[in-house]
This record gives sequence, structure tokens and C-alpha cells, in this order.
Amino acid sequence: MTHTLIHLRSVKKFYRDKSYSKEALKGITLDIHEGEILSLLGVNGAGKTTLSTIVAGLHPPSSGEVLYKNRSIYDDIVSYRKIVGFCPQKPNLDLSLTLEENLIFAGRYHLMPLVDIRSRVKQLLDQFHLNEYAKAKASVLSGGYMQRFLIARTLIHRPRLIILDEPTVGLDPHIRHQLWEQISLLKQNGASILLTTHYMDEAERLSDRVCIIDAGEVKIVDKPVNLMKLHQKERLEEVFLKLIQESDYEE
Repeated sequence: MTHTLIHLRSVKKFYRDKSYSKEALKGITLDIHEGEILSLLGVNGAGKTTLSTIVAGLHPPSSGEVLYKNRSIYDDIVSYRKIVGFCPQKPNLDLSLTLEENLIFAGRYHLMPLVDIRSRVKQLLDQFHLNEYAKAKASVLSGGYMQRFLIARTLIHRPRLIILDEPTVGLDPHIRHQLWEQISLLKQNGASILLTTHYMDEAERLSDRVCIIDAGEVKIVDKPVNLMKLHQKERLEEVFLKLIQESDYEE
């Protein structure tokens, strides 16, 4: 039986200033299930990152609700943020600190006891094969190791929901595959994962379900295998292109 972790109901997001107005999300209704990998797919500007940051509790929706345990996350946003880990698309590490210090800082941010932080730091450095860099500044990391460390930092407080915004963008294929293994392991350990990606092979390989977003609206949500069967395509990428082309034609 599938249990839902997060309910999104009619979520809209507007951006406005004196000379600019945009409706980034146009009433998103979506469930994130416990223990699943749900991938958000869409072209640039479709609203994927906006939706991710709203689910993370970093930005409030203009209207609509994000529900956790059937209550608005804003009833107790501090407690909600304790169950969420957000890995941003662009690195935001303190480059003046070592990897170990960055992890300790993240643990303190989440109000973890220092003894638990030190134990967790050791676990994560081992898990992501980063021990040799523990005392090094984050600035020495290559792209692949930087992304690996960003995910490790995201996990410091053992979040139930992990949001990964384009975690493998720009990485070499073999590094991407290594990160895929780490992401699959997170799911095996019981986490729910919201994955934003441009890579259709990544979504096809990792996802339990995919949500295709187009111009701020949900176009379809289903398992990759169901979408390929429904549209008589051999790859998810072909399904995605077909749906986006249909949207362009309708416009």
C-alpha cells in the first residue's frame, strides 16, 4: 500500500515587481509518496526549481497548500525543515572551511548535538568516499566530488525527504553513474526523493514515477514504463519530446 508523505494542492507562484510579472506555477496538485523517487521533468523555465524550493519550505507559494501529515507545513515550518534535505543546483559551500567543518556547520544549523554530528560526519565521509579530503578546503574538489559532498551535506540530519535539484548536471558519464548508485541507495534506506533533472536516461533509470511540468502546469504523472507503453516509445526521452511538441502545437 502506498503512503503519501507530502500533498501539494493547487500550488501557485507569482513573481512580480514594478516592471515584471510571471505566473511560474499555475495550480500544481501532486503527491510525493514515502520511499519513492519522483522526478520532475521539464524544459528550462517550466517551474521545476520553483516547485522544488516550495516543497523544501524555502519559499512560500502565492496560493495553495503544501501538506505534511495533513497539516500545512507553515503550521510548524521549523519542525518540517528538520525532515527535509535540499541539495541545490549550484554549490553553496563555505570555501574557507574544510569538508569536515562544512558538515559540522550543517549539523549545528539543524540543531544536532555535537556528539551526534561527529558520528554522522564520519559516516558520511566514509559513505561518499571523501575521507582523504576531510581536512581539505572545499575549493579543492572537482565537479564530481563537489556534487558528492553536496549530497553528503544534505543528509547530515537524516532527512525523510531529500530534494536533489539537477544533481548530475555537467558531470562526466561515469561520475553520473556513481551518483546514481548513491541516489538509489538513499531510496533503499527508506528516504523519499524529489529529483529534478534534464537527463531523461537518469529519470528513466532512477524514477518510480515522473512528473512532466510544462509552463507551470503538471502535464502528466506516471511510471516511466507506463508512459513508454502508453505512447508506444522505447525511451522516456521520446515520450518527453512528443508531449512537449504537442504542447507547443496547442499554443
